[in-house]
Amino acid sequence: MRTLYIDCSMGCAGDMLTAALLELHPDKDDFLRRMNAALGGKAVLSASPDSKCGLRGTHVTVLINGDEEGEATRHHHEHTSISEILSFIDSVPLEVKVREDAKKVYSLIAEAESRVHGHPIENVHFHEVGSLDALADVLSVCALMHELAPERILASEVNVGSGTVRCAHGVLPVPAPATELILRGVPIYSGKIKSELCTPTGAALLKYFVWKFGAMPTMQIENAGCGTGKKDFECANVVRAFIGETANDGEEIIELACNLDDMTPEELSFAMEELFTLGALDVYFTSIGMKKSRPGVKLTCMCRERQRKQMLECIFKHTTTLGVREYVCKRYELGRSEKTVRTQDGEVRVKTSSGYGAVREKAEYEDLAALARKSGKTIAQIRSEVLKVNK
Repeated sequence: MRTLYIDCSMGCAGDMLTAALLELHPDKDDFLRRMNAALGGKAVLSASPDSKCGLRGTHVTVLINGDEEGEATRHHHEHTSISEILSFIDSVPLEVKVREDAKKVYSLIAEAESRVHGHPIENVHFHEVGSLDALADVLSVCALMHELAPERILASEVNVGSGTVRCAHGVLPVPAPATELILRGVPIYSGKIKSELCTPTGAALLKYFVWKFGAMPTMQIENAGCGTGKKDFECANVVRAFIGETANDGEEIIELACNLDDMTPEELSFAMEELFTLGALDVYFTSIGMKKSRPGVKLTCMCRERQRKQMLECIFKHTTTLGVREYVCKRYELGRSEKTVRTQDGEVRVKTSSGYGAVREKAEYEDLAALARKSGKTIAQIRSEVLKVNK
């Protein structure tokens, strides 16, 4: 199984993760050219060779109107609302999957900022993480993940640093409150280095993309990337990324289940939607018979171990159950990738699944339906056009 492993022993920041993944890309210059074209000159990414403690890597810089990220002259984009961020992401001419991933990453940050400051999400205004340089980092990581197309993404425990950090709200302890909230359920630790090693942006990217945190698995490494940070410490200030093949020994997941006989279909539907929003792998209902001959449903939620607490809280909050059962099992799945096919009526995403000797391709239904409505053709006709172009 093609696996990406991220070493976070010196934390994670958006620019460092971008640089590490960029080193794994087969055509770094072309990727930067395409990303800068997509950003329309509002942010300009560049990459240069760098070294930390003798370890060679790449440093990525983002310029906004000629200013480097982190400089004092950031007043022109210090305060950004979540709606402005999402609108900007929607306007960027990148793959639909890349834009969707970027919006979900920012949703994690928005939810954490909302809880920290006690404001509704729509009223949250970002400072550091809302600036165009951070947006460029998030979009770049999402695009690189899409193009590298690993079948699973793993990472080490995350070193968050120690001491304090100065931000727009003042001096805060490390990890900053938003970072700590985002990393709930993720194994973190603090070392001797007095600095913020994991930023909210880096935390959200890890939380969204990484399947499991722990030691590197047995792995046949094909390539390795090293992204450097700005600061110098006694340890190399880098994020490393490794890509290669690992044994497809299945992923251990959790099934949470409960029986319900006193909820309306609307309430059940809402509970399912909330669980999916939190990142459940799957949620489904099974018709069952319960005591006193009552018809009921069994709710099953499949999730990863680190999601257990969130899922349990959601089930107890949005259902009437008094207890939830847990089953631990292994899940085997095909590797997945996605590409965009251009037809005479518009673009359609085509998803490919492969592994265990099987290969399957399927056009995204929502794209087929949208083009069918727009063109007046049937879904079958649009699908046929996709198959012709995709040969």
